[in-house]
Amino acid sequence: MARLLSIKGKLAWSRTLPCSYAFCTTPCTACNNIFLMGSPGSGKTTVGRLLSSRLSLPATDIDDDYLEPHWHMTVADKLKQAGSEGFVQEEGEALLQFATSTSVVSLTGSNPLHQCAMDHIKDTGLVVLLDVDQRDIIQRLKRMKVNRIVGQGPGNSMQDILKYRQQFYENNYDVRIICEENETPEQIVDKVVLALKKQKQKRGYVSTRSHQGQMNGSKRKSFNDIILEGMANDGGLYVPMETVPKMSSGEWSRLIGLSFTDQAQRILEHWFHHHDLPPQSLQNMINTVYCQENFNCSTISPVYHLHGNQYILELFHGPTASFKDVALQLMPMFFHNAAEERKVKSGLDNRYLILVATSGDTGGAVLDGFKKYAGHSCSLMVLYPEKGVSAVQKAQMTSVTGDNTHVVGVKSDFDYCQSIIKKIFNDRQLNKHLFEKYNYRLSAANSINWGRLVPQITYHASAYLTLVQEKVISLGEPVDVCIPTGNFGNILAAYYAKRMGIPFKRLILASNVNNILTEFFQTGRFNVQHRVLHQTMSPAIDILKPSNLERYLYHMTNGDCMQVRQWYESLERNGHFQVPQMLLQQIQEDIVVDWCTEEDCRQSIRNVFRQTGYLLDPHTAVAKVVADRFQDDRPMLIAATAHYAKFAPDVLYSLGHSIQDSTDTYRLFTALEQLHARPAMHATLQQAVRLPQVHNQVCTASSTDIIRELESFLQRCS
Repeated sequence: MARLLSIKGKLAWSRTLPCSYAFCTTPCTACNNIFLMGSPGSGKTTVGRLLSSRLSLPATDIDDDYLEPHWHMTVADKLKQAGSEGFVQEEGEALLQFATSTSVVSLTGSNPLHQCAMDHIKDTGLVVLLDVDQRDIIQRLKRMKVNRIVGQGPGNSMQDILKYRQQFYENNYDVRIICEENETPEQIVDKVVLALKKQKQKRGYVSTRSHQGQMNGSKRKSFNDIILEGMANDGGLYVPMETVPKMSSGEWSRLIGLSFTDQAQRILEHWFHHHDLPPQSLQNMINTVYCQENFNCSTISPVYHLHGNQYILELFHGPTASFKDVALQLMPMFFHNAAEERKVKSGLDNRYLILVATSGDTGGAVLDGFKKYAGHSCSLMVLYPEKGVSAVQKAQMTSVTGDNTHVVGVKSDFDYCQSIIKKIFNDRQLNKHLFEKYNYRLSAANSINWGRLVPQITYHASAYLTLVQEKVISLGEPVDVCIPTGNFGNILAAYYAKRMGIPFKRLILASNVNNILTEFFQTGRFNVQHRVLHQTMSPAIDILKPSNLERYLYHMTNGDCMQVRQWYESLERNGHFQVPQMLLQQIQEDIVVDWCTEEDCRQSIRNVFRQTGYLLDPHTAVAKVVADRFQDDRPMLIAATAHYAKFAPDVLYSLGHSIQDSTDTYRLFTALEQLHARPAMHATLQQAVRLPQVHNQVCTASSTDIIRELESFLQRCS
């Protein structure tokens, strides 16, 4: 007879582990149990016994210690009596009566198939998923001579039934433990204990300019708080209090070959406490937005071999043809979830005005994502530099319909638009007035909002894993990554990926003639005095005050908020600040920099197309120029941040075409199509530019005018 693992087939790991430190048993739920869940053969029983010894808690095995005494028969006899389907039902009904407190409980592999029973279990403790590779599971079962498990019909393979069961495990855990190949039970216990400690720690987010007392006290914010607030009221940006989470090489290896959605789930779980964002909620969000209805490519952010050791990370397959889409499809769902939670807790139906400054791409991406996913509680107002975006970018933003959207051109540059938004956020009297008169709270959706930034980590990590999967490199081999950089968010996300364990050797920051970051990383002096912003063919880089540099400096000073505040107060007061030489040396070990001229950019577009048939947008061309200067034998990822069609006049001009009308997108797109370039034209983008433009408002660079425009919009929305 086939031996059933769910009956008695416990994986026999015999080594014991002495108790090395005590676990804090302050209740996090009513009964404070720790439930171990996973596939048959994942080692739940052995890990449970070792864990209970480590934590000095009772151990319970559901099969041996509960079900058999409850039924007064062996599990094997119950299975024979009830059959597979009946067994799952009776097992679930029995589990609904299970009650214990402050124990380590090893569930059976079939317990999660009964959802009501699992809801009961989750109400009484923390569910820890032991995520073991299916190939390892099958090998273990073979060694144990187990060839059939509960629910496996005559025509089903072991692989089929394990794959089928995985969905039930994914729907019911609080914390995932990624188990590495050949990892011992003792090592898994170490991981579980560390994960439990993290769950018990007082977590939260603080401003990069916090006072020390605020960091340790009640001023910590939850994830949902900071998503709704956007930026801190002291002028700083929110960052997690905890250190950047780390994944081991063995854990990263488990992500190779997974879909982008599964990779994103496992990466982002490390950044969220399960009370802030339960894994199942995160999973639903990820699966909703990273789909072929939103992205023109099933792999979301594919890697394309350009030539030699250079690989293009294509980040432009989203609905607005920009890298911003990867984050701004997901972030509105974060926002909606946070708004709904606050509504439930407060009983108040607050409304939010998402106030955004854009250099071109963010505006379209915010409007698309928030209109689809943020619900009815949000209105959107976008400020863009009237002369500082491309015709296609402008058409994308100004064609968005809806009474709750307002797009305004400003007769200035992006830095002004961004600074006026920060000024509005920091004006407490104005915020109080807007709430009392219109019932609107302000929030942000560009990368000053942490929820916009954190999803970007996923595609940097995924790109590296793709190179491993394609056997360009072996896991652990370093690669360089070159990123065209304006507001410093994209390269900061690559920095976080590196801190998580992705072996990026050099983060290469590429600038255009607005090369203030080049100067800073070479000299340690950030100086906007006498700087004039130049309008270029790569407008997303046309920034002199990159917001996310502040977050980077916070991390590089080990969270020295006082120092960060002093630097940024000096910047506001005097137009400059200087970092110490020792810090500069540390920074230069992380990030190397260079910049290129407009002619360099044009030549790059022209040469790459002639040599490879691949067409770069101007921002990617800036990165390509700089990447070539640093290229050695090491593979280089070049972040392609936008589709070339968004900058059709400049791209065509770079290729030698004469441009009669830079606003005639139909003719421009027709000319691009005739090039038969790689990548192909962006279908969603072609549709968007044909829509009528309904937003024609333009403001002077005056805070009075912009606030008046804001109030007029809120009055219409109220």
